[in-house]
This record gives sequence, structure tokens and C-alpha cells, in this order.
Amino acid sequence: MNAKKFHAAANFPAFSGADSMYTSPYYHQISFFDFNQSCGMQLDDTNEWVRLADSIDWTRMEEAYSKQFPSNTGRPAKPFRMALGALIIQKRKSVSDRQLVKEIAENPYLQYFVGCDKFGHRCPFTAPLLVSFRKRINSDLLIRINDLFLESAGCSREHEGNQPEKSAEGSDNLGTQILDATCSPSNIEYPQDFALLNDGRVKLEEMIYWFCDTYGIKKPRTYKVVAREQYLALAKAKKRPAKKIRAFIRKHLGYLKRDIGYLEDFMHEGYAMPQKYIQYFLTIQELYRQQKYMFDNKTHRVENRIVSISQPWIRPIVRGKANKPVEFGAKYDVSIDEKGHARLEKISFDPYNESSVFKGAVEAYRQRTGHYPARVLVDQIYRTRENRAFCKEHDIRMSGPKLGRPAADHKTTKEEYQDNTDRIEVERFFSVDKRCYGAGLIMTKLEETTLSSIALSVLVANMFRLPSGNIFLLFLGNSENGASDRQFIEFDDAA
Repeated sequence: MNAKKFHAAANFPAFSGADSMYTSPYYHQISFFDFNQSCGMQLDDTNEWVRLADSIDWTRMEEAYSKQFPSNTGRPAKPFRMALGALIIQKRKSVSDRQLVKEIAENPYLQYFVGCDKFGHRCPFTAPLLVSFRKRINSDLLIRINDLFLESAGCSREHEGNQPEKSAEGSDNLGTQILDATCSPSNIEYPQDFALLNDGRVKLEEMIYWFCDTYGIKKPRTYKVVAREQYLALAKAKKRPAKKIRAFIRKHLGYLKRDIGYLEDFMHEGYAMPQKYIQYFLTIQELYRQQKYMFDNKTHRVENRIVSISQPWIRPIVRGKANKPVEFGAKYDVSIDEKGHARLEKISFDPYNESSVFKGAVEAYRQRTGHYPARVLVDQIYRTRENRAFCKEHDIRMSGPKLGRPAADHKTTKEEYQDNTDRIEVERFFSVDKRCYGAGLIMTKLEETTLSSIALSVLVANMFRLPSGNIFLLFLGNSENGASDRQFIEFDDAA
């Protein structure tokens, strides 16, 4: 569908005036009977995209999105439903930007989902516009959208006749909360000190040559041919002894220091550095400082260590796993309640201790439901003395053994076994989120789009876990629903 025809046909009223940069569609949901297709065909009301579109309250979600357009000048932006719907489809189908545009152009159900009023042979937006969608719909907005979606989710464990766990007599606590953390690695080259120094040298030489070509400055000596030969000799070596690596680092620290000095002299003489190089230059300066500190002190640890010049906000996250002891990406905490609803509690590129998130997550549960959970299922890192005291104060049962040495004749009780079984739900969520919805490897390159990609994967995982069409709900601690669990996993694998 042509974009101009789409806006003209919609006749959208604006939130903040007719000339606003953002206009909102009518508040009523287009029925699949009204969706105009060629040859008089109608959409199938059992299709998962039709059911999901009808179950989302687009109007409530759109109010927060429209506040990002305070100006009354410029071309009106695409509707919120189109922006969010396109990102949801992309996560669900795991396709690139160009493939997504092609999929929407060929599928009437996808066009209905993004808010088109009739089927067209063209996608109502282009592939580069998806970058703007990801920037506008940031992680904070997606967390809010996820809360709004879960509020409107009709099916819960109580509705199926399975009451959530109650606490001991005399307490008003009710329900279960599961809390755990994971890391979504970004798509960067595995960081090595000698490779990072070489990348920094190459980028500095590019800046130097730009200054010389632009302002007619005589090119200084950089010895780039010799430096590259040294890098290739080390990179292609089958074995890299520590002495050779240290000698390489010493030489390349000298190259970086000299090239940084050239650029500083150029700028002191009044030549301006272009905007595209400023962030790189600052990052390489910090990289040089960190590598020099580690070289002089013969250590491999430094605060806020840079592992990627193109994405300097990424930090190493120590996971302690057998196959991946360290990952490079954003770390985040997810909580799951007794209804199977997942929420993003915290997300950050900086490594943090998960135990600091515990109180905030439990208090957020109380604000949503009006009461504390009867039990909280967590692993060992959350079971600090401070968190245990918090649970004792509010009559919350925390999973896991008590403090102190266990008794010699200690046997696993039925309660402990049930807690361990139910806590697997969060691990299942992480598995599905990473395998099916892109959280296993983040392909976006910007800081804000990386965070929004993770938050979006949590939202989409929730949408396709709730009962809508071919969507299945997992009930915690209910062995009778094992068949539903298997259906859910097979459904996601088939996707």
C-alpha cells in the first residue's frame, strides 16, 4: 500500500492538533470483516495474527508513544500500531529488516496486524524506517507496554480452577514469584587485547588520512604496513606465547600514543574533527589508557573495560557457566508470576549483583496485586541475609535451604522438591526467549536499540505464551498440564 494513500484514507485525528508530527488512528479496532481484500475474500478469524491484534489494546499503549512527538512541524510519523506491530512480527519470524518488508507486502494477515485498512501489494513502510521504530519504542516504553498487555490478559491460573499458593495462616500473602537473571550477548568479535589495539590503530590512521586529505596537511609517518605485518603474524600463529603478546602490545601502545598525538596536534591548530569520528576518538583514548594500565601493572582487570570500539558500552558479564564463563552484552532480571506472566525488572550493560533487584521486584509485585507473594523462588545468589530478613518481615517464604550447615540426615522435602520444579519455569522462559525471539544473539548496533530489542523479546514471548489462537499458557507447579507444556515448545520450534 502506498504510504500517502494510507494516511489520506485513514483521516487520522491528532492527539495534539491537526498539524502535529504524530497523528492517531480512530480508536475502534478494524474488524476482519471490514478488511478489504481482492476478489471479495475475508480473513480467517482463527489466524494467530488476527486474534493477537484483537486482543491488544492499541489505544492505551499509543498514548505513551504519542508523547514523543511534541513538535507541530514536519512530516507525520507512522502510527504506533504499525511501528510496534512491525517489530513484533520481526521478532516472531526472526527475519531481517528487508525480509520483513517483503513478508508484510505478501501477507494480508500481517498487513491487518499492523493496522492497514485493506490489502496492498506494497509494504506501508521501507526497511530503513525500522531503525527509527526501534529508537522511538525504547526499552522503558516497551516495559510499560508489556505491563499494559499483561493487565488485559484474560486467562490466568485462577480462571482455570487452580488457585495460587497461599501463605501460612494469619497472612494475606498469595501467589508465587520467580526471579532470575541472564545475559543476552551482542554480536561482536570475541575481544582480545592485541586485536582491540590493532582495530584502534587502523581507526586512528583513517582519521589522520581524513585530516590530511581534507585540509591539505602533509601525511605523517604511521608505519601502517609494518604494524599490519606484526598483527597478521600474531593473529595467524598457532600458538601465542605470553612474551610475544606482551611485546606486540608494547609496540602497538606506542603506535596508538603517536597517532593520538598527531590528531591532538591537528585539533590544536584549529582543524575540526567531524562528528562521525569524535566518539571513536574518545573511545580509543580510553582504550589506550586501560591497556597501558594493564600492561604496566601486569594485570588483566580494569574497571569499565572496553571490549568493542564500535560498541563501547558493552561490558564483560561473568556468568560462571561451563561453556561460556564470560558473555559480552546486556544483563537483565526477569520475574514470572503464578500466571506465567514475565516482566523485565532490570536491564543494564554494567554488571550488577542480582540480589540488589530482589526487594524492588517483590515490591513491584505487591503494587500490581495489592499483596506480597506467598513464596519467592530464587537461586542462591538472591538468598542474602538482607533479603532473607526482608522475606521474614513480610511473611514471604523464600525457596532454598536455611542458613547454616545442613543436618547429616537431611532429606529433600516435598516442598523443596516442588520449589525446585516450579523454578524451572524461568529457565524455560529464557530458553524460549533466546531460541525463538532473538535474545540469544542481539544483532542491533546502537545502545538504545540493543536494550529495546531485549525488552521487545520479553514482550513477544509473553504475547505468544498467552492463550490466543495457537498460543498456550504454562501453569506453574501443575503436572497435569505437561501436555500443554510440550505443545507450547513444539509450537515455538515450528515457528
